[in-house]
Amino acid sequence: EIIFQSIPFFIAFIGLEFAVSWVQKRKLAGRINDGISSLSLGILSRLPDVLFRSIDLISYIYVWNNYRLFELPWDSPWTWYLTLLGVDFAYYCFHRISHEVNILWAAHQVHHSSEDYNLFTALRQSVLQKYTSWIFNLPMALFIPPSVFAVHLQFNLLYQFWIHTEVVTKLGPLEWILNTPSHHRVHHGRNPYCIDKNYGGTLIIWDRIFGTFEAEDAKVVYGLTHPVNSFDPIMLQLRPLVHIWNTFWATPGFRNKLSVIFKGPGWGPGKPRLGLPEEIPVITGKEVPFNPSVPAYLNCYAVVHFAIIMDLYTGLLGTVTMLSQGTILLRIGFIILSLTSFGLLMENR
Repeated sequence: EIIFQSIPFFIAFIGLEFAVSWVQKRKLAGRINDGISSLSLGILSRLPDVLFRSIDLISYIYVWNNYRLFELPWDSPWTWYLTLLGVDFAYYCFHRISHEVNILWAAHQVHHSSEDYNLFTALRQSVLQKYTSWIFNLPMALFIPPSVFAVHLQFNLLYQFWIHTEVVTKLGPLEWILNTPSHHRVHHGRNPYCIDKNYGGTLIIWDRIFGTFEAEDAKVVYGLTHPVNSFDPIMLQLRPLVHIWNTFWATPGFRNKLSVIFKGPGWGPGKPRLGLPEEIPVITGKEVPFNPSVPAYLNCYAVVHFAIIMDLYTGLLGTVTMLSQGTILLRIGFIILSLTSFGLLMENR
């Protein structure tokens, strides 16, 4: 898998980002607590792939084998261009709906929960999101070979890694076509002008076509409109679902209960589908990220122990076919326990 093989490059680019940030601003591009939290969420999001084959590819191959209408030649450049556009448009549709449908937002908001914006943030992913995104790719299975689709699906994800940074400013004419760090900073902002904007993956043309584009303007303040204030990876994954569950039972009327699930996260009885823009908290510029003070030795311990867990995780990915199911489950359990412990330690708990 290309993503797995790219881990050394992720690490190298994170180091480069820190170096450039230090040269530009005389400060590092991130914090230990938030960085470990993002990496922990990234590892958690990939653990199901150790046990199960990717639902993206399983569903795609099933439709391809049973329902394809015709077969585009895998070695034609036009098939590759079409797949690039198809995968990116499917991502735009899924990404936009993930912000506009509460139950999908409950998974996707994990990615937005960091109050920093750096390459660590790119790796902050949801465990649950992949179990809904696959639906949007199925129309391509009617005519695009699975091998071509699988490559472009990973290319699309890899492209989105580098745009999570503040060290790259504007890229001139490329800003009209490509999704760039500047465009994606807006997407991660909680300023009112940033909400529900710039959903593109590789290309920004879909946002320009469908009216969801917004250029970077006032300084972006990152994170959720109502910050989570936690580094606990399990809580960050599950808290939004608990909130929907509680809101569902507290909201009167069956139609309203369904609206809690399928309308926007800002919806409430008597409000439009996506909620009221005026209810988005105002940004003062004095917002302070959640950053509990912990002793230096605790930060050192967390970094060293996290490196060991990272080695255990990559070793698990590389040897999974040779291990028994019991050994795999024990290692996964140990990884989850360790990652949760780091999050709690970073909160002084």
